[in-house]
Amino acid sequence: MFEQAQCIIDTAIHFDAFLPLFIEEYGLFAYFFVFLIVFLETGLVIAPYLPGDSLLFLVGAISAHGDLNVLLATTLLALAAIAGDTMNYWIGRSFGVRSISRGIPFVRRQYLERTEAYFKEYGGKTIVIARFIPFIRTLAPFLAGAGKMDYSRFVVYNVSGGTLWVSGFVLAGYFFGNLPVISEHFNIVILAIVVVSLIGVGSTILELKKV
Repeated sequence: MFEQAQCIIDTAIHFDAFLPLFIEEYGLFAYFFVFLIVFLETGLVIAPYLPGDSLLFLVGAISAHGDLNVLLATTLLALAAIAGDTMNYWIGRSFGVRSISRGIPFVRRQYLERTEAYFKEYGGKTIVIARFIPFIRTLAPFLAGAGKMDYSRFVVYNVSGGTLWVSGFVLAGYFFGNLPVISEHFNIVILAIVVVSLIGVGSTILELKKV
């Protein structure tokens, strides 16, 4: 039982590596599973380790071969990202304060107070930029909800950020993923993307400390 659960977890975490074989084996069901991975990665604050950027890039590269429809994939994954952040927002809004009152280290009261002020001032920009920063994109909507960011304002930036993030990485993979210099050094390319994204983490943290 434990081995089966571990196998499922490993497959989810490294789903980007399994995707080509998965498409070959299950065809159209690949859309559903890719949708699910993106939804969970953005929708559950406890699941930031699921593949995001690399999976979107790979979907684009595979679409260039005709194995997936790039328009359909982009649309579905954008919806998954938007729906995931929406769920994450409401989880934060419903349970964020309770988590703090129960003393869970993950979200402390002083962080909530800073975050509430930060999102009030920079909320829209934070939600959009966080999409491109691993781990932060999972945390941002949760903290936006916990900080009581106005939902109508959140929706605008959630849709904008989700659409830009998904279309940006999928189309990058579609147009550049199959170039020899990239396909032969795929892991390095993804690492470079993550490093560039982490630069944004530093600037976000510095701004947060100023609030």
